[in-house]
Amino acid sequence: MKKLMLSLTIFCSVLISCNSVKTANSKMTSLEGSWELNYISGPRIVFDGLYPNNKPTIAFDLKENRVLGKNSCNSYFGPLAVDGNKIDFKGPMGATKMFCPGEGENVYMTTLEKIDSYSVSEDGKTLTLIMDDIAMMRFDKK
Repeated sequence: MKKLMLSLTIFCSVLISCNSVKTANSKMTSLEGSWELNYISGPRIVFDGLYPNNKPTIAFDLKENRVLGKNSCNSYFGPLAVDGNKIDFKGPMGATKMFCPGEGENVYMTTLEKIDSYSVSEDGKTLTLIMDDIAMMRFDKK
């Protein structure tokens, strides 16, 4: 009887641990792909005033630990670290250097540097980037 209980306990432990790894991997996979900004916290300028022509985008390549996108005017790229729901745009971002009128580009890049975690909606269509439990940016899946 003791052997049966021990075997059953080990079997249940293995199933639970396999499921938790699967959950973490599926959450990271949900981050993959391209997203378009629809909300940014902080500036007193209306969203459409910050990004009158093009909304910023972000794309994640989790295999290469890279992030890239457009900050409405210029393209940007850089290293990325993801651990569970923690995210770190570690290191300086590279970017093209076209002249861009307005403050939108600067607001976007400054806010992106402050992000420390993320969440993806249940349906996988909305990405929220968070700083200290405050939703700073929200994106729609492209």
